[in-house]
Amino acid sequence: MEQRGLTIAVVGATGAVGQQMIATLEKRELPIKNIMFLSSARSAGTKAAFRGKEIVIQEAKPESFEGVDIALFSAGGSVSKELAHEAVKRGAIVVDNTSAFRMDENVPLVVPEVNEEALKAHNGIIANPNCSTIQMVVALEPIRKEFGLKKVIVSTYQAVSGAGAAAISELKDQAKALLNDEEIKPEILPVKGDKKHYQIAFNVIPQIDKFVDNGFTYEEMKMINETKKIMGMQDLNVAATCVRLPVVTGHSESVYFEIEKEGVTASELKELLRNAPGAILEDEPENQIYPMPANAVGKNDVFVGRIRKDLDEDKGFHMWVVSDNLLKGAAWNSVQIAESLLKLGLVTVK
Repeated sequence: MEQRGLTIAVVGATGAVGQQMIATLEKRELPIKNIMFLSSARSAGTKAAFRGKEIVIQEAKPESFEGVDIALFSAGGSVSKELAHEAVKRGAIVVDNTSAFRMDENVPLVVPEVNEEALKAHNGIIANPNCSTIQMVVALEPIRKEFGLKKVIVSTYQAVSGAGAAAISELKDQAKALLNDEEIKPEILPVKGDKKHYQIAFNVIPQIDKFVDNGFTYEEMKMINETKKIMGMQDLNVAATCVRLPVVTGHSESVYFEIEKEGVTASELKELLRNAPGAILEDEPENQIYPMPANAVGKNDVFVGRIRKDLDEDKGFHMWVVSDNLLKGAAWNSVQIAESLLKLGLVTVK
């Protein structure tokens, strides 16, 4: 009797996020009958392991998606724009991890803990939000549901893995060189191919992505616009400052937010987050327990701590949010969306 299950394609299988998608799919219990690893022509022909088998990586082409149920894309926006609709034409549901479709009004932008129901309105493509947005809305959503939400001001402390494998290598190479009093020549950060590049080892760069005309960067505007779309609150006041730190993996965020209800205590927020889906409360200042990226690596959850009431604004609070940007910020959220599609009956096991 033929095995029943889904046919899954991972596009961008050789990249950092693609590798995490494969590792995440291995650990989960999604019923997979066939899996395909797709990439650029350059990587085609190489092999990757999945559940004890060697899978040959194929070049991603329109015809690659024949018979595919769910295609997880993480190969860059240009690849998604070129191939996502081709995959949909052939019957696949696309979960796209790039910024190509996030702000398209016909494409749901989904974090399952926050707006899983939005999946029901998909037209073949579902967008995975920006990594820094995902962890923030997971922490804010239970608060918004219980007490309302008026304003969010976030400062991020983002790992270099968010800029790809080359940025990780650059950080490590620079750190070694500087410790040996050797000269360095930055070539990747803040933006590869831009007119200036800066040292990241033992430094902080207050720029992620390019600047737009209003003085914010694209990364900051992603956080602002995506938060409003995911929460369905176009009138929400959101501001962001996104900063790159010499950390390999794990984004951290300092989040100031104002709720609508008066008289709420920090203890009430802690209790709410203690039981929130996808969130882990680490908040014992008396024992120096709080979230840190080094402890979040390899974990699917969003870690929240340092929750405290603002000293001047009764409805204002501060919190510290940390997550593995390659997992919850990308691979795990994408796989989670695939699991939600199955749970909601939006994809059929054949």
